Amino acid sequence: MRILLVNDDGIYSEGIHILAKMLEEDHEIIIVAPEEQRSAQSQAITISKALIVKEVELEGIKSKAYSVSGTPADCVRIALDKLTELPVDVVISGINMGLNAGMDILYSGTVSAAIEANIYNLPAIALSAEWIDGNIDYNLAAEYGKYILEKSKRDLINNNIILSINTPYLDGKKPKGVKVCKIGGVVYDYYLMEDNGNKGEKVLKLQGRKDIEFEEDTDRFYLSQGYVTITPLHYDLTNFNLLKKVESWI
Repeated sequence: MRILLVNDDGIYSEGIHILAKMLEEDHEIIIVAPEEQRSAQSQAITISKALIVKEVELEGIKSKAYSVSGTPADCVRIALDKLTELPVDVVISGINMGLNAGMDILYSGTVSAAIEANIYNLPAIALSAEWIDGNIDYNLAAEYGKYILEKSKRDLINNNIILSINTPYLDGKKPKGVKVCKIGGVVYDYYLMEDNGNKGEKVLKLQGRKDIEFEEDTDRFYLSQGYVTITPLHYDLTNFNLLKKVESWI
């Protein structure tokens, strides 16, 4: 297969390197990623300034790679419009440093890059690995990402599917299995607010997340139990159940 590999952690991140090395053993790949970390950019695109594209060399990787001075969505658009001479079969976004589970997918540059690819009528996979106290298992994520790609590639391509895959951090242990499930709910962040002494200005710093119990049968729940999770996604935000109701108001 011909694969476009993107991410939101930047062209020099460890996750994209490990995934590229594994994928290029069996597939033709091109790598297009932000020149620096652009996490939590959602599906933002750059419209107010020119973008800079540079061909870069990644140590130990033979595939062509380019950095873009923009967002993950920019990378997908530029790659498909200007950098890929032959048709791409699938776009893979990741490996993200940290989970993209529950409603976090709305903020995720990793997931949004996959959705951007799907807007271009291409199947896509967003691949994310759990980060705990500075520890992350990119190899586990790469192995399961490649395994699921091989298992799903026929349906993935024929049906233009988006998959969000998350892998837990298990400190060298093997996952209990793979669960196909819905996304979990919102986990709320909390901020520390300080007075900086400048005419009443306040400084807010993101401090962490509030502890909650995860709803069963969701990605957050199964990840906490040691499973790899797969969630099929789609980007049409229309509430079809309300179309007729809203029409009746007019």
